[in-house]
Amino acid sequence: MTLQQIQPNLHTDTAVVAIFESHENAEAAVKELAQAKFDIKKISVVGRGFHSDEAVTGFYNAGNRIKFWGKNGAFWGGLWGLLFGGLFLTVPVIGPVMVLGHLAVIVASVIEGAVVVGGLSAFGAALCSIGIPKDSVLHYEKTIKADDFLVLVHGSDAEVEDARSILKNYHATQIDIHKNIQMTEHVQ
Repeated sequence: MTLQQIQPNLHTDTAVVAIFESHENAEAAVKELAQAKFDIKKISVVGRGFHSDEAVTGFYNAGNRIKFWGKNGAFWGGLWGLLFGGLFLTVPVIGPVMVLGHLAVIVASVIEGAVVVGGLSAFGAALCSIGIPKDSVLHYEKTIKADDFLVLVHGSDAEVEDARSILKNYHATQIDIHKNIQMTEHVQ
């Protein structure tokens, strides 16, 4: 089953994926994108960021808000309020992963539709299903396992170039452009 079979309202976009070693830089980049009036519905953030050491880590729903606690609770809570929706899942080998933004919908669709891409996690299968090359997906899974954060922005070529310009100002360790990815239409 493909993403197109699961969600038929697809269009082709370009995406930029930036890798950040710190949640502070990832958060600052996302906030700058928001201040630059970039469409928040086209931004996603992915990372583990649930380190427990000896402290409890978790989250709960408080009415229409999500509350997080743990080492990066303020980071995830702040972005949850800024981006539209999210998903927490445990990925074999990688561990607990948080996906915020539009990519969370795609990951959920992949999980519900039992989409499998050889040797990849549900997160990796979601990235492959939208057209990101498997070698890049494997690299992104490895960076998440190493506690880095991904910021993915999709849109027209011009929008993605504007986003790339902002992302590079926040110490991304790597920035990749992927053309012809398949994204679902946003429901208002």
